[in-house]
Amino acid sequence: MLKKVVNRILVSIPVLIGVIFIIYIMLNIIPGNPISVMMKEHARQEVIDRMSAYYGLDKPVMVQFLIYLKNLCHGDLGMSYKLNRSVNALIAQAFPYTLKLAIAAALVSWIIGIPAGIVSAIKENTAVDHFFMGFSLLGVSMPVFWAALLFQYVFAYKLGLVPVSGADNPSAYILPAIVLGWSSAGTIARLTRSNLLEVLEADYIRTAYAKGRSQAGVILHHAFKNALLPVITMMAIQVASLLSGAVITETVFAIPGIGRLAVDAITSRDMPLLQGTVLFTTVLIILGNLIADILYSVIDPRIRES
Repeated sequence: MLKKVVNRILVSIPVLIGVIFIIYIMLNIIPGNPISVMMKEHARQEVIDRMSAYYGLDKPVMVQFLIYLKNLCHGDLGMSYKLNRSVNALIAQAFPYTLKLAIAAALVSWIIGIPAGIVSAIKENTAVDHFFMGFSLLGVSMPVFWAALLFQYVFAYKLGLVPVSGADNPSAYILPAIVLGWSSAGTIARLTRSNLLEVLEADYIRTAYAKGRSQAGVILHHAFKNALLPVITMMAIQVASLLSGAVITETVFAIPGIGRLAVDAITSRDMPLLQGTVLFTTVLIILGNLIADILYSVIDPRIRES
Protein backbone atom coordinates (compact mmCIF):
# COMPACT_ATOMS: atom_id res chain seq x y z
CA MET A 1 0.00 0.00 0.00
CA LEU A 2 2.80 2.42 0.91
CA LYS A 3 4.57 1.67 -2.37
CA LYS A 4 1.38 2.36 -4.30
CA VAL A 5 0.85 5.69 -2.52
CA VAL A 6 4.45 6.75 -3.18
CA ASN A 7 4.14 5.81 -6.86
CA ARG A 8 0.94 7.82 -7.24
CA ILE A 9 2.57 10.83 -5.59
CA LEU A 10 5.59 10.59 -7.91
CA VAL A 11 3.30 10.33 -10.95
CA SER A 12 1.35 13.37 -9.74
CA ILE A 13 4.43 15.62 -9.55
CA PRO A 14 4.83 16.06 -13.37
CA VAL A 15 1.06 16.65 -13.64
CA LEU A 16 1.27 19.34 -10.97
CA ILE A 17 4.24 21.03 -12.65
CA GLY A 18 2.41 20.97 -15.99
CA VAL A 19 -0.68 22.55 -14.44
CA ILE A 20 1.45 25.24 -12.79
CA PHE A 21 3.15 26.04 -16.11
CA ILE A 22 -0.07 26.16 -18.14
CA ILE A 23 -1.95 28.28 -15.60
CA TYR A 24 0.95 30.68 -15.17
CA ILE A 25 1.51 31.18 -18.89
CA MET A 26 -2.22 31.52 -19.68
CA LEU A 27 -2.76 34.11 -16.96
CA ASN A 28 0.33 36.14 -17.83
CA ILE A 29 -0.03 36.33 -21.62
CA ILE A 30 -3.32 38.22 -21.29
CA PRO A 31 -2.77 41.72 -22.70
CA GLY A 32 -2.53 44.57 -20.23
CA ASN A 33 -0.82 45.27 -16.95
CA PRO A 34 -2.58 43.98 -13.82
CA ILE A 35 -1.11 46.87 -11.84
CA SER A 36 -2.92 49.30 -14.16
CA VAL A 37 -6.17 47.41 -13.63
CA MET A 38 -5.66 47.41 -9.87
CA MET A 39 -4.79 51.12 -9.60
CA LYS A 40 -7.47 52.28 -12.07
CA GLU A 41 -7.09 55.11 -14.57
CA HIS A 42 -6.06 57.82 -12.08
CA ALA A 43 -2.62 56.36 -11.36
CA ARG A 44 0.41 58.01 -12.95
CA GLN A 45 2.53 55.95 -15.34
CA GLU A 46 5.67 56.28 -13.21
CA VAL A 47 3.80 54.83 -10.23
CA ILE A 48 2.58 51.92 -12.35
CA ASP A 49 6.11 51.30 -13.64
CA ARG A 50 7.55 51.38 -10.12
CA MET A 51 4.94 48.93 -8.80
CA SER A 52 5.44 46.66 -11.82
CA ALA A 53 9.18 46.57 -11.09
CA TYR A 54 8.47 45.88 -7.41
CA TYR A 55 6.38 42.80 -8.28
CA GLY A 56 8.79 41.72 -11.04
CA LEU A 57 6.30 42.26 -13.85
CA ASP A 58 8.88 44.12 -15.94
CA LYS A 59 10.80 40.87 -16.53
CA PRO A 60 10.10 38.39 -19.39
CA VAL A 61 7.31 35.89 -18.72
CA MET A 62 9.62 32.86 -18.58
CA VAL A 63 11.92 34.60 -16.09
CA GLN A 64 8.87 35.43 -13.96
CA PHE A 65 7.79 31.79 -14.14
CA LEU A 66 11.19 30.49 -13.00
CA ILE A 67 11.17 32.92 -10.08
CA TYR A 68 7.63 31.83 -9.21
CA LEU A 69 8.65 28.16 -9.40
CA LYS A 70 11.66 28.82 -7.17
CA ASN A 71 9.47 30.54 -4.56
CA LEU A 72 6.93 27.74 -4.89
CA CYS A 73 9.57 25.17 -3.94
CA HIS A 74 9.91 27.05 -0.65
CA GLY A 75 6.13 27.04 -0.14
CA ASP A 76 5.71 30.71 -1.10
CA LEU A 77 2.69 31.43 -3.32
CA GLY A 78 3.54 35.12 -3.60
CA MET A 79 1.87 38.34 -2.54
CA SER A 80 -1.60 39.50 -3.51
CA TYR A 81 -1.48 42.63 -5.71
CA LYS A 82 -4.74 44.00 -4.41
CA LEU A 83 -4.61 43.07 -0.73
CA ASN A 84 -0.82 43.25 -0.32
CA ARG A 85 -0.93 40.12 1.81
CA SER A 86 0.62 36.69 1.49
CA VAL A 87 -1.43 34.36 -0.72
CA ASN A 88 -0.64 31.54 1.74
CA ALA A 89 -2.25 33.53 4.55
CA LEU A 90 -5.31 34.43 2.46
CA ILE A 91 -5.91 30.79 1.46
CA ALA A 92 -5.37 29.63 5.06
CA GLN A 93 -7.92 32.21 6.21
CA ALA A 94 -10.52 31.25 3.60
CA PHE A 95 -10.13 27.47 3.67
CA PRO A 96 -11.88 26.80 7.03
CA TYR A 97 -15.10 28.31 5.65
CA THR A 98 -14.88 26.13 2.54
CA LEU A 99 -14.04 23.09 4.68
CA LYS A 100 -17.18 23.55 6.81
CA LEU A 101 -19.34 23.96 3.70
CA ALA A 102 -17.74 20.95 1.98
CA ILE A 103 -18.27 18.65 4.98
CA ALA A 104 -21.89 19.73 5.38
CA ALA A 105 -22.63 19.38 1.65
CA ALA A 106 -20.92 15.97 1.46
CA LEU A 107 -22.98 14.67 4.39
CA VAL A 108 -26.19 15.90 2.75
CA SER A 109 -25.13 14.30 -0.52
CA TRP A 110 -24.32 10.90 0.99
CA ILE A 111 -27.30 10.79 3.35
CA ILE A 112 -29.68 11.50 0.46
CA GLY A 113 -27.89 9.94 -2.51
CA ILE A 114 -26.88 6.48 -1.30
CA PRO A 115 -30.22 5.46 0.32
CA ALA A 116 -32.11 6.89 -2.67
CA GLY A 117 -30.00 4.82 -5.06
CA ILE A 118 -30.49 1.64 -3.02
CA VAL A 119 -34.25 2.08 -2.73
CA SER A 120 -34.55 2.87 -6.45
CA ALA A 121 -32.63 -0.28 -7.36
CA ILE A 122 -34.79 -2.44 -5.10
CA LYS A 123 -38.00 -0.85 -6.40
CA GLU A 124 -36.88 -0.79 -10.03
CA ASN A 125 -39.43 0.64 -12.51
CA THR A 126 -41.95 1.42 -9.78
CA ALA A 127 -43.43 4.75 -8.72
CA VAL A 128 -40.86 4.94 -5.89
CA ASP A 129 -38.03 4.46 -8.38
CA HIS A 130 -39.40 7.13 -10.71
CA PHE A 131 -39.84 9.56 -7.80
CA PHE A 132 -36.29 9.22 -6.50
CA MET A 133 -34.71 9.29 -9.96
CA GLY A 134 -36.82 12.30 -10.93
CA PHE A 135 -35.79 14.07 -7.74
CA SER A 136 -32.14 13.20 -8.46
CA LEU A 137 -32.40 14.36 -12.06
CA LEU A 138 -33.88 17.66 -10.88
CA GLY A 139 -30.96 18.17 -8.51
CA VAL A 140 -28.40 17.45 -11.22
CA SER A 141 -30.18 19.52 -13.89
CA MET A 142 -31.13 22.64 -11.92
CA PRO A 143 -28.39 25.30 -12.06
CA VAL A 144 -26.77 25.81 -8.66
CA PHE A 145 -27.26 29.57 -8.68
CA TRP A 146 -30.99 29.16 -9.45
CA ALA A 147 -31.46 26.60 -6.65
CA ALA A 148 -29.53 28.88 -4.28
CA LEU A 149 -31.70 31.91 -5.08
CA LEU A 150 -34.89 29.84 -4.85
CA PHE A 151 -33.95 28.39 -1.46
CA GLN A 152 -32.93 31.82 -0.20
CA TYR A 153 -36.26 33.32 -1.23
CA VAL A 154 -38.45 30.54 0.21
CA PHE A 155 -36.66 29.37 3.36
CA ALA A 156 -34.72 32.49 4.37
CA TYR A 157 -36.74 35.46 3.11
CA LYS A 158 -40.33 34.18 3.22
CA LEU A 159 -40.21 31.65 6.05
CA GLY A 160 -37.27 33.13 7.97
CA LEU A 161 -36.03 29.72 9.06
CA VAL A 162 -32.35 30.30 8.33
CA PRO A 163 -30.06 33.26 7.55
CA VAL A 164 -30.03 34.53 3.97
CA SER A 165 -26.26 34.63 3.75
CA GLY A 166 -23.06 34.86 5.75
CA ALA A 167 -20.96 32.41 7.74
CA ASP A 168 -21.26 33.70 11.29
CA ASN A 169 -23.11 30.72 12.80
CA PRO A 170 -23.74 27.05 11.92
CA SER A 171 -27.30 27.73 10.73
CA ALA A 172 -25.91 29.89 7.92
CA TYR A 173 -24.43 26.74 6.32
CA ILE A 174 -27.74 24.87 6.11
CA LEU A 175 -29.00 26.34 2.84
CA PRO A 176 -25.69 26.28 0.93
CA ALA A 177 -25.05 22.72 2.13
CA ILE A 178 -28.46 21.60 0.87
CA VAL A 179 -27.96 23.37 -2.47
CA LEU A 180 -24.56 21.76 -3.05
CA GLY A 181 -25.54 18.43 -1.52
CA TRP A 182 -28.68 18.10 -3.64
CA SER A 183 -26.70 18.49 -6.84
CA SER A 184 -24.10 15.93 -5.74
CA ALA A 185 -26.72 13.58 -4.29
CA GLY A 186 -28.40 13.24 -7.68
CA THR A 187 -25.20 11.96 -9.27
CA ILE A 188 -24.49 9.57 -6.40
CA ALA A 189 -28.07 8.22 -6.38
CA ARG A 190 -28.09 7.47 -10.11
CA LEU A 191 -24.62 5.88 -9.96
CA THR A 192 -25.54 3.77 -6.91
CA ARG A 193 -28.74 2.58 -8.58
CA SER A 194 -27.10 1.57 -11.87
CA ASN A 195 -24.18 -0.23 -10.18
CA LEU A 196 -26.45 -2.03 -7.72
CA LEU A 197 -28.76 -3.23 -10.51
CA GLU A 198 -25.75 -4.58 -12.39
CA VAL A 199 -24.39 -6.39 -9.34
CA LEU A 200 -27.81 -7.90 -8.51
CA GLU A 201 -27.68 -9.77 -11.84
CA ALA A 202 -24.45 -11.57 -10.90
CA ASP A 203 -24.33 -15.33 -10.29
CA TYR A 204 -23.17 -15.10 -6.68
CA ILE A 205 -26.25 -13.01 -5.85
CA ARG A 206 -28.52 -15.77 -7.16
CA THR A 207 -26.48 -18.25 -5.14
CA ALA A 208 -27.00 -16.18 -1.99
CA TYR A 209 -30.76 -16.13 -2.60
CA ALA A 210 -30.69 -19.91 -3.20
CA LYS A 211 -29.07 -20.37 0.22
CA GLY A 212 -32.05 -18.70 1.83
CA ARG A 213 -30.61 -15.28 2.54
CA SER A 214 -33.11 -12.47 2.86
CA GLN A 215 -33.21 -9.60 0.37
CA ALA A 216 -31.84 -7.15 2.96
CA GLY A 217 -29.03 -9.56 3.85
CA VAL A 218 -28.06 -10.14 0.22
CA ILE A 219 -28.02 -6.41 -0.57
CA LEU A 220 -26.16 -5.29 2.54
CA HIS A 221 -23.65 -8.16 2.83
CA HIS A 222 -23.05 -9.04 -0.84
CA ALA A 223 -24.30 -6.57 -3.42
CA PHE A 224 -23.86 -3.15 -1.83
CA LYS A 225 -20.16 -3.53 -1.05
CA ASN A 226 -19.28 -4.35 -4.68
CA ALA A 227 -21.64 -1.73 -6.08
CA LEU A 228 -20.06 0.92 -3.88
CA LEU A 229 -16.61 0.90 -5.55
CA PRO A 230 -17.36 3.32 -8.44
CA VAL A 231 -19.45 5.42 -6.05
CA ILE A 232 -16.43 5.88 -3.78
CA THR A 233 -14.45 7.38 -6.65
CA MET A 234 -17.26 9.80 -7.39
CA MET A 235 -17.58 10.71 -3.71
CA ALA A 236 -13.86 11.38 -3.35
CA ILE A 237 -13.79 13.56 -6.47
CA GLN A 238 -16.88 15.46 -5.31
CA VAL A 239 -15.35 16.13 -1.89
CA ALA A 240 -12.14 17.35 -3.54
CA SER A 241 -14.18 19.66 -5.78
CA LEU A 242 -16.15 20.98 -2.81
CA LEU A 243 -12.95 21.59 -0.84
CA SER A 244 -11.46 23.47 -3.77
CA GLY A 245 -14.25 26.02 -3.48
CA ALA A 246 -17.86 26.08 -4.61
CA VAL A 247 -17.52 29.33 -6.53
CA ILE A 248 -21.16 30.10 -7.29
CA THR A 249 -22.54 28.94 -3.95
CA GLU A 250 -19.99 30.83 -1.88
CA THR A 251 -20.62 33.96 -3.93
CA VAL A 252 -24.43 33.79 -3.67
CA PHE A 253 -24.39 33.06 0.07
CA ALA A 254 -21.51 35.49 0.80
CA ILE A 255 -19.30 32.80 2.34
CA PRO A 256 -15.65 34.02 2.43
CA GLY A 257 -14.18 30.73 1.22
CA ILE A 258 -11.78 29.63 -1.51
CA GLY A 259 -14.37 30.00 -4.28
CA ARG A 260 -15.20 33.58 -3.41
CA LEU A 261 -11.49 34.34 -3.03
CA ALA A 262 -10.94 33.11 -6.60
CA VAL A 263 -13.82 35.25 -7.91
CA ASP A 264 -12.39 38.34 -6.22
CA ALA A 265 -8.97 37.54 -7.73
CA ILE A 266 -10.50 37.27 -11.21
CA THR A 267 -12.43 40.55 -10.98
CA SER A 268 -9.37 42.45 -9.73
CA ARG A 269 -6.95 40.52 -11.96
CA ASP A 270 -4.89 39.57 -8.93
CA MET A 271 -2.66 36.98 -10.66
CA PRO A 272 -0.73 35.60 -7.64
CA LEU A 273 -3.95 35.08 -5.69
CA LEU A 274 -5.69 33.43 -8.65
CA GLN A 275 -2.68 31.20 -9.34
CA GLY A 276 -2.56 30.22 -5.68
CA THR A 277 -6.23 29.23 -5.54
CA VAL A 278 -5.99 27.23 -8.79
CA LEU A 279 -2.85 25.44 -7.57
CA PHE A 280 -4.50 24.70 -4.24
CA THR A 281 -7.52 23.30 -6.09
CA THR A 282 -5.31 21.07 -8.24
CA VAL A 283 -3.54 19.63 -5.21
CA LEU A 284 -6.88 18.84 -3.53
CA ILE A 285 -8.19 17.04 -6.63
CA ILE A 286 -5.00 14.97 -6.88
CA LEU A 287 -5.32 14.06 -3.20
CA GLY A 288 -8.98 13.18 -3.74
CA ASN A 289 -8.08 10.70 -6.47
CA LEU A 290 -5.31 9.25 -4.32
CA ILE A 291 -7.70 8.74 -1.39
CA ALA A 292 -10.20 7.07 -3.75
CA ASP A 293 -7.53 4.60 -4.89
CA ILE A 294 -6.60 3.80 -1.29
CA LEU A 295 -10.25 3.22 -0.36
CA TYR A 296 -10.59 0.96 -3.40
CA SER A 297 -7.78 -1.21 -2.06
CA VAL A 298 -9.23 -1.27 1.45
CA ILE A 299 -12.70 -2.33 0.31
CA ASP A 300 -11.82 -4.73 -2.55
CA PRO A 301 -9.31 -7.48 -1.59
CA ARG A 302 -8.68 -8.28 -5.28
CA ILE A 303 -7.24 -4.82 -5.90
CA ARG A 304 -5.22 -4.99 -2.67
CA GLU A 305 -3.66 -8.31 -3.63
CA SER A 306 -2.82 -7.18 -7.17
